Amino acid sequence: MAVRGDLSELELDALTELVNIGVSRAANSLREMVGEEVFLTVPSVIILSRPDAAFAIRQGNSNPMVAVRQAFQGEFSGCALLMFPEPNSLELVRAVTRGDLSLDDIIELEQEALAEIGNIILNGCMATIANLLERSLTMSLPEIIRGSGLDFFELSPSGSDDGILFVRINFSLKGREVSGYVAIVMDFLSLAALRALVADFIRRAAG
Repeated sequence: MAVRGDLSELELDALTELVNIGVSRAANSLREMVGEEVFLTVPSVIILSRPDAAFAIRQGNSNPMVAVRQAFQGEFSGCALLMFPEPNSLELVRAVTRGDLSLDDIIELEQEALAEIGNIILNGCMATIANLLERSLTMSLPEIIRGSGLDFFELSPSGSDDGILFVRINFSLKGREVSGYVAIVMDFLSLAALRALVADFIRRAAG
């Protein structure tokens, strides 16, 4: 299942651009933390079932996944995730600490460091999108989740199980074995609210 729901081509393009700006600014924060170039793919914005979204974030990778998850609330709600295969987590912490710590120290600091990295990236991304939509969002504290994918998605119980808005951007660090994904997940109720805000954004952009 990979459909676009009620999004028109223009709305899809506008939403993709909003996410692209948000993640690009968040990537600048990550670049400053690690002192290395960060490569991003073009955002993918699609409607998926929860099982298909879980499969999509794994991309055939058999390793367990690690995610930093933050819920956001406002006129539209959902969760933002920074995700990567579990073997990448220690390497990401090593990159942020610039190799100044021993492996034992890195393991000890992993949870705290990942939460801080995720907080900076996800807050930066969602705050930028909200500002461009002229709205505000409240972000929860970051939490670290390990699992296979489906357990990463905790949306409103009133939301439809027919599908979720799944936004994904791959990133990698130059010169390091670190790659992962930023994902934004919302149910259909939030998608309807977001669609109205995107339509307002398009009207403002058109003058």
